[in-house]
Amino acid sequence: IMTHTIQRLDSNDYLSEITTFKDVAYLAGQVPNTPTADITTQTKEVFANIDRLLAQVNSDKTRLLSAQIILKDLADFEIVNGLWAEWLKGCPKPTRATIEANLVNPLWRLEIIVTAA
Repeated sequence: IMTHTIQRLDSNDYLSEITTFKDVAYLAGQVPNTPTADITTQTKEVFANIDRLLAQVNSDKTRLLSAQIILKDLADFEIVNGLWAEWLKGCPKPTRATIEANLVNPLWRLEIIVTAA
């Protein structure tokens, strides 16, 4: 008998921004709020979105388990990696993968998917 409940938050016809199960939060891919912004601004917006969503389920970036960073152009890797290190300064680091791929909105330069306790 399963005793754990699956919760889905901020859902629409296509996805839930957060799904939780057994004290683990799975976030949908987070994208920038300002598609026309530079990579630094877009990255900081994505981090802020992650922080906001994790707070909704009483978690935060210190509890990240894994992350997938999707970059439209690997030329942005060094900038994003530096911002990542700054954002997670003093926090335990999650497992991580970084890949290059086209994104749904051609103006987005990155999307980040995280799982947290």
